[in-house]
Amino acid sequence: MYSIGELQAVIKKTFDSVSFSHQPSELYDPITYTLGLGGKRIRPLFLLTGCDLFCGNISEAEPAIIAIELFHNFTLLHDDIMDQAPLRRGKETVFRKWNTNVAILSGDTMFALAYEYISAIDKTVLPEALSVFTNTARMVCEGQQFDMNFETSDRVSIPAYLEMIRLKTAVLIGCSLKLGAILAKAPVTETEKIYSFGENIGMAFQLQDDLLDTFGDTKKFGKEIGGDISSAKKTFLLLKAYELASDKEKSELDECFSDPSIPSHQKIERVKNVYQSLHIKEFTLSEIEKYFSKALKLFEDINVSKDRKHVLEEFTNTLFVREF
Repeated sequence: MYSIGELQAVIKKTFDSVSFSHQPSELYDPITYTLGLGGKRIRPLFLLTGCDLFCGNISEAEPAIIAIELFHNFTLLHDDIMDQAPLRRGKETVFRKWNTNVAILSGDTMFALAYEYISAIDKTVLPEALSVFTNTARMVCEGQQFDMNFETSDRVSIPAYLEMIRLKTAVLIGCSLKLGAILAKAPVTETEKIYSFGENIGMAFQLQDDLLDTFGDTKKFGKEIGGDISSAKKTFLLLKAYELASDKEKSELDECFSDPSIPSHQKIERVKNVYQSLHIKEFTLSEIEKYFSKALKLFEDINVSKDRKHVLEEFTNTLFVREF
Protein backbone atom coordinates (compact mmCIF):
# COMPACT_ATOMS: atom_id res chain seq x y z
CA MET A 1 0.00 0.00 0.00
CA TYR A 2 1.03 3.57 -0.64
CA SER A 3 0.67 6.55 1.67
CA ILE A 4 -0.95 9.78 0.48
CA GLY A 5 2.49 11.40 0.37
CA GLU A 6 3.86 8.62 -1.80
CA LEU A 7 0.90 8.84 -4.19
CA GLN A 8 1.32 12.61 -4.41
CA ALA A 9 4.97 12.07 -5.28
CA VAL A 10 3.94 9.69 -8.07
CA ILE A 11 1.54 12.30 -9.43
CA LYS A 12 4.18 15.03 -9.32
CA LYS A 13 6.76 12.83 -11.02
CA THR A 14 4.24 11.84 -13.70
CA PHE A 15 3.30 15.42 -14.54
CA ASP A 16 6.92 16.60 -14.36
CA SER A 17 7.71 14.07 -17.09
CA VAL A 18 4.94 15.23 -19.41
CA SER A 19 5.69 17.96 -21.92
CA PHE A 20 3.28 19.80 -24.19
CA SER A 21 5.96 21.93 -25.83
CA HIS A 22 4.69 21.32 -29.34
CA GLN A 23 3.90 23.55 -32.28
CA PRO A 24 2.10 25.80 -32.78
CA SER A 25 3.17 27.28 -29.47
CA GLU A 26 0.07 29.49 -29.35
CA LEU A 27 -1.99 26.30 -28.98
CA TYR A 28 0.20 24.40 -26.53
CA ASP A 29 1.68 27.13 -24.34
CA PRO A 30 -1.70 27.78 -22.67
CA ILE A 31 -1.94 24.07 -21.83
CA THR A 32 1.47 24.10 -20.16
CA TYR A 33 0.49 27.33 -18.38
CA THR A 34 -2.81 25.85 -17.15
CA LEU A 35 -1.25 22.65 -15.83
CA GLY A 36 1.42 24.73 -14.12
CA LEU A 37 -1.04 26.84 -12.13
CA GLY A 38 -0.97 24.38 -9.27
CA GLY A 39 -3.98 22.94 -7.55
CA LYS A 40 -4.23 19.88 -5.34
CA ARG A 41 -4.77 17.42 -8.20
CA ILE A 42 -7.50 15.81 -6.14
CA ARG A 43 -8.94 13.76 -9.00
CA PRO A 44 -5.66 12.03 -9.94
CA LEU A 45 -5.16 11.30 -6.25
CA PHE A 46 -8.61 9.77 -5.98
CA LEU A 47 -7.84 7.68 -9.06
CA LEU A 48 -4.61 6.33 -7.58
CA THR A 49 -6.15 5.63 -4.18
CA GLY A 50 -8.98 3.78 -5.93
CA CYS A 51 -6.45 1.70 -7.85
CA ASP A 52 -4.32 0.98 -4.79
CA LEU A 53 -7.39 0.08 -2.71
CA PHE A 54 -7.97 -2.94 -4.96
CA CYS A 55 -4.26 -3.87 -5.17
CA GLY A 56 -3.76 -2.46 -8.64
CA ASN A 57 -0.43 -1.49 -10.21
CA ILE A 58 -0.37 2.28 -9.88
CA SER A 59 2.32 2.68 -12.55
CA GLU A 60 -0.24 1.38 -15.06
CA ALA A 61 -2.59 4.15 -13.94
CA GLU A 62 -0.28 6.99 -14.96
CA PRO A 63 -1.91 7.64 -18.37
CA ALA A 64 -5.31 7.73 -16.66
CA ILE A 65 -4.27 10.33 -14.09
CA ILE A 66 -2.97 12.56 -16.87
CA ALA A 67 -6.24 12.06 -18.75
CA ILE A 68 -8.45 12.93 -15.78
CA GLU A 69 -6.42 16.06 -14.97
CA LEU A 70 -6.42 17.20 -18.59
CA PHE A 71 -10.16 16.76 -18.78
CA HIS A 72 -10.74 18.61 -15.50
CA ASN A 73 -8.59 21.53 -16.62
CA PHE A 74 -10.29 21.61 -20.01
CA THR A 75 -13.59 22.22 -18.19
CA LEU A 76 -11.99 24.99 -16.12
CA LEU A 77 -10.57 26.68 -19.21
CA HIS A 78 -14.00 26.83 -20.83
CA ASP A 79 -15.80 27.66 -17.56
CA ASP A 80 -13.57 30.72 -17.13
CA ILE A 81 -14.64 32.00 -20.55
CA MET A 82 -18.33 31.45 -19.79
CA ASP A 83 -18.01 33.09 -16.37
CA GLN A 84 -15.67 35.83 -17.64
CA ALA A 85 -13.43 35.00 -14.69
CA PRO A 86 -10.25 37.10 -14.60
CA LEU A 87 -8.28 34.83 -12.25
CA ARG A 88 -7.74 31.13 -11.70
CA ARG A 89 -5.69 30.11 -8.66
CA GLY A 90 -4.52 33.69 -8.31
CA LYS A 91 -3.20 33.94 -11.88
CA GLU A 92 -4.66 35.35 -15.09
CA THR A 93 -7.06 33.00 -16.82
CA VAL A 94 -6.05 31.79 -20.26
CA PHE A 95 -8.62 33.83 -22.18
CA ARG A 96 -7.38 36.98 -20.40
CA LYS A 97 -3.68 36.19 -20.83
CA TRP A 98 -4.09 35.21 -24.50
CA ASN A 99 -7.60 35.63 -25.92
CA THR A 100 -10.92 33.81 -26.06
CA ASN A 101 -10.24 31.99 -29.34
CA VAL A 102 -6.94 30.64 -28.03
CA ALA A 103 -8.60 29.51 -24.79
CA ILE A 104 -11.36 27.68 -26.68
CA LEU A 105 -8.96 25.90 -29.01
CA SER A 106 -6.46 25.03 -26.27
CA GLY A 107 -9.32 23.65 -24.19
CA ASP A 108 -10.49 21.56 -27.13
CA THR A 109 -6.95 20.23 -27.51
CA MET A 110 -6.84 19.29 -23.82
CA PHE A 111 -10.05 17.35 -24.33
CA ALA A 112 -8.52 15.49 -27.28
CA LEU A 113 -5.30 14.83 -25.36
CA ALA A 114 -7.32 13.44 -22.46
CA TYR A 115 -8.73 10.78 -24.81
CA GLU A 116 -5.28 10.09 -26.21
CA TYR A 117 -3.97 9.38 -22.71
CA ILE A 118 -6.95 7.35 -21.48
CA SER A 119 -6.62 5.21 -24.62
CA ALA A 120 -3.08 4.24 -23.55
CA ILE A 121 -4.24 2.17 -20.55
CA ASP A 122 -4.40 -1.64 -20.37
CA LYS A 123 -6.39 -2.72 -23.44
CA THR A 124 -8.22 -5.43 -21.47
CA VAL A 125 -10.05 -2.77 -19.42
CA LEU A 126 -10.09 0.00 -22.03
CA PRO A 127 -13.70 -0.47 -23.26
CA GLU A 128 -15.10 -0.22 -19.74
CA ALA A 129 -12.85 2.72 -18.85
CA LEU A 130 -13.72 4.60 -22.04
CA SER A 131 -17.42 4.10 -21.38
CA VAL A 132 -17.11 5.58 -17.88
CA PHE A 133 -14.89 8.43 -19.09
CA THR A 134 -17.19 9.34 -21.99
CA ASN A 135 -20.39 9.20 -19.95
CA THR A 136 -18.76 11.39 -17.32
CA ALA A 137 -17.62 13.94 -19.92
CA ARG A 138 -21.18 14.18 -21.23
CA MET A 139 -22.64 14.60 -17.74
CA VAL A 140 -20.15 17.33 -16.79
CA CYS A 141 -21.18 19.30 -19.89
CA GLU A 142 -24.84 18.81 -18.98
CA GLY A 143 -24.12 20.13 -15.51
CA GLN A 144 -22.39 23.21 -16.90
CA GLN A 145 -25.36 23.95 -19.14
CA PHE A 146 -27.77 23.64 -16.22
CA ASP A 147 -25.54 26.02 -14.27
CA MET A 148 -25.70 28.56 -17.09
CA ASN A 149 -29.47 28.11 -17.37
CA PHE A 150 -29.79 28.95 -13.68
CA GLU A 151 -28.16 32.34 -14.24
CA THR A 152 -31.24 33.58 -16.12
CA SER A 153 -33.88 31.56 -14.31
CA ASP A 154 -35.95 33.04 -11.50
CA ARG A 155 -37.13 29.62 -10.38
CA VAL A 156 -34.43 27.19 -9.37
CA SER A 157 -35.34 24.52 -6.84
CA ILE A 158 -32.93 22.98 -4.35
CA PRO A 159 -33.34 19.51 -5.97
CA ALA A 160 -32.49 21.04 -9.36
CA TYR A 161 -29.41 22.70 -7.88
CA LEU A 162 -28.27 19.48 -6.24
CA GLU A 163 -28.66 17.63 -9.52
CA MET A 164 -26.62 20.33 -11.27
CA ILE A 165 -23.68 20.01 -8.87
CA ARG A 166 -23.91 16.22 -9.06
CA LEU A 167 -23.40 16.46 -12.81
CA LYS A 168 -20.92 19.33 -12.87
CA THR A 169 -18.70 18.27 -9.96
CA ALA A 170 -19.56 15.03 -8.20
CA VAL A 171 -19.56 12.61 -11.14
CA LEU A 172 -15.94 13.41 -12.00
CA ILE A 173 -14.82 12.39 -8.51
CA GLY A 174 -16.87 9.21 -8.82
CA CYS A 175 -15.32 8.62 -12.25
CA SER A 176 -11.78 9.08 -10.90
CA LEU A 177 -12.27 6.45 -8.21
CA LYS A 178 -14.05 4.06 -10.54
CA LEU A 179 -11.31 4.33 -13.18
CA GLY A 180 -8.76 3.43 -10.53
CA ALA A 181 -10.82 0.41 -9.51
CA ILE A 182 -11.29 -0.64 -13.14
CA LEU A 183 -7.54 -0.45 -13.73
CA ALA A 184 -7.08 -2.71 -10.70
CA LYS A 185 -9.61 -5.11 -12.28
CA ALA A 186 -11.94 -4.93 -9.30
CA PRO A 187 -15.32 -6.70 -9.60
CA VAL A 188 -18.12 -4.67 -11.17
CA THR A 189 -20.06 -4.67 -7.89
CA GLU A 190 -17.12 -2.96 -6.19
CA THR A 191 -16.48 -0.45 -8.97
CA GLU A 192 -20.12 0.62 -8.71
CA LYS A 193 -19.85 1.03 -4.93
CA ILE A 194 -16.72 3.14 -5.12
CA TYR A 195 -18.30 5.28 -7.83
CA SER A 196 -21.30 5.99 -5.60
CA PHE A 197 -18.96 6.71 -2.70
CA GLY A 198 -17.09 9.23 -4.83
CA GLU A 199 -20.25 10.87 -6.11
CA ASN A 200 -21.50 11.48 -2.57
CA ILE A 201 -18.10 12.82 -1.51
CA GLY A 202 -18.27 15.14 -4.51
CA MET A 203 -21.66 16.44 -3.43
CA ALA A 204 -20.42 17.13 0.10
CA PHE A 205 -17.26 18.74 -1.29
CA GLN A 206 -19.17 21.16 -3.54
CA LEU A 207 -21.62 22.11 -0.79
CA GLN A 208 -18.67 22.80 1.48
CA ASP A 209 -17.19 25.01 -1.25
CA ASP A 210 -20.46 26.96 -1.38
CA LEU A 211 -20.32 27.39 2.39
CA LEU A 212 -16.68 28.46 2.45
CA ASP A 213 -17.33 31.08 -0.21
CA THR A 214 -19.60 32.87 2.25
CA PHE A 215 -18.41 31.85 5.71
CA GLY A 216 -14.79 30.84 5.16
CA ASP A 217 -11.65 32.64 6.31
CA THR A 218 -9.98 34.54 3.45
CA LYS A 219 -6.47 34.05 4.89
CA LYS A 220 -6.99 30.37 5.63
CA PHE A 221 -8.59 29.42 2.34
CA GLY A 222 -6.76 31.78 -0.01
CA LYS A 223 -9.82 33.28 -1.68
CA GLU A 224 -11.95 36.35 -1.31
CA ILE A 225 -15.12 35.62 0.62
CA GLY A 226 -18.51 36.49 -0.86
CA GLY A 227 -17.84 35.94 -4.55
CA ASP A 228 -21.02 33.91 -4.99
CA ILE A 229 -23.09 36.67 -3.37
CA SER A 230 -21.42 39.39 -5.45
CA SER A 231 -22.22 37.53 -8.67
CA ALA A 232 -25.74 36.55 -7.50
CA LYS A 233 -24.84 32.90 -8.00
CA LYS A 234 -27.64 30.52 -7.12
CA THR A 235 -26.07 28.27 -4.49
CA PHE A 236 -27.60 25.97 -1.91
CA LEU A 237 -27.26 28.78 0.63
CA LEU A 238 -29.21 31.31 -1.42
CA LEU A 239 -31.93 28.86 -2.47
CA LYS A 240 -32.37 27.67 1.12
CA ALA A 241 -32.59 31.28 2.28
CA TYR A 242 -35.40 32.03 -0.17
CA GLU A 243 -37.16 28.85 0.91
CA LEU A 244 -37.12 29.88 4.59
CA ALA A 245 -37.29 33.67 4.36
CA SER A 246 -40.15 35.82 5.54
CA ASP A 247 -41.61 38.39 3.15
CA LYS A 248 -39.38 41.04 4.71
CA GLU A 249 -36.26 38.89 4.34
CA LYS A 250 -37.16 38.04 0.73
CA SER A 251 -37.50 41.76 0.01
CA GLU A 252 -34.06 42.35 1.51
CA LEU A 253 -32.54 39.64 -0.67
CA ASP A 254 -34.36 40.89 -3.77
CA GLU A 255 -33.10 44.43 -3.20
CA CYS A 256 -29.52 43.26 -2.71
CA PHE A 257 -29.55 41.31 -5.97
CA SER A 258 -31.50 43.80 -8.09
CA ASP A 259 -29.97 47.16 -7.10
CA PRO A 260 -26.60 47.62 -8.89
CA SER A 261 -25.88 50.76 -6.86
CA ILE A 262 -25.30 48.74 -3.70
CA PRO A 263 -21.50 48.33 -3.21
CA SER A 264 -20.34 44.73 -3.29
CA HIS A 265 -19.10 44.70 0.32
CA GLN A 266 -22.45 46.01 1.55
CA LYS A 267 -24.34 43.45 -0.51
CA ILE A 268 -22.23 40.64 0.97
CA GLU A 269 -22.74 41.90 4.51
CA ARG A 270 -26.50 42.32 4.11
CA VAL A 271 -27.03 38.91 2.52
CA LYS A 272 -24.86 37.25 5.16
CA ASN A 273 -27.01 38.88 7.84
CA VAL A 274 -30.10 37.27 6.30
CA TYR A 275 -28.28 33.94 6.12
CA GLN A 276 -27.32 34.19 9.78
CA SER A 277 -30.84 35.05 10.90
CA LEU A 278 -32.14 31.99 9.03
CA HIS A 279 -29.33 29.68 10.28
CA ILE A 280 -28.30 28.91 6.70
CA LYS A 281 -24.82 27.86 7.77
CA GLU A 282 -26.28 25.16 10.01
CA PHE A 283 -28.66 23.92 7.29
CA THR A 284 -25.77 23.70 4.84
CA LEU A 285 -23.56 21.86 7.32
CA SER A 286 -26.40 19.41 7.87
CA GLU A 287 -26.67 18.83 4.12
CA ILE A 288 -22.92 18.28 3.86
CA GLU A 289 -23.05 15.78 6.71
CA LYS A 290 -25.90 13.93 5.00
CA TYR A 291 -23.84 13.27 1.89
CA PHE A 292 -20.65 12.59 3.83
CA SER A 293 -22.41 10.03 6.05
CA LYS A 294 -23.95 8.33 3.03
CA ALA A 295 -20.51 8.16 1.42
CA LEU A 296 -19.00 6.56 4.53
CA LYS A 297 -21.77 3.95 4.63
CA LEU A 298 -21.08 3.06 1.00
CA PHE A 299 -17.36 2.90 1.79
CA GLU A 300 -17.98 0.44 4.63
CA ASP A 301 -19.79 -1.86 2.18
CA ILE A 302 -16.81 -2.10 -0.19
CA ASN A 303 -15.44 -5.62 0.05
CA VAL A 304 -11.85 -4.75 0.96
CA SER A 305 -10.02 -5.21 4.25
CA LYS A 306 -10.18 -2.33 6.71
CA ASP A 307 -6.39 -1.93 6.60
CA ARG A 308 -6.47 -1.27 2.87
CA LYS A 309 -9.21 1.32 3.30
CA HIS A 310 -7.22 3.47 5.68
CA VAL A 311 -5.38 5.63 3.11
CA LEU A 312 -8.48 6.56 1.09
CA GLU A 313 -10.44 7.20 4.26
CA GLU A 314 -7.66 9.44 5.58
CA PHE A 315 -7.47 11.39 2.33
CA THR A 316 -11.23 11.88 2.22
CA ASN A 317 -11.26 13.23 5.77
CA THR A 318 -8.61 15.82 4.91
CA LEU A 319 -10.96 17.37 2.34
CA PHE A 320 -13.53 18.43 4.86
CA VAL A 321 -13.21 21.40 7.16
CA ARG A 322 -14.75 20.97 10.58
CA GLU A 323 -14.60 24.61 11.69
CA PHE A 324 -15.87 27.77 10.04
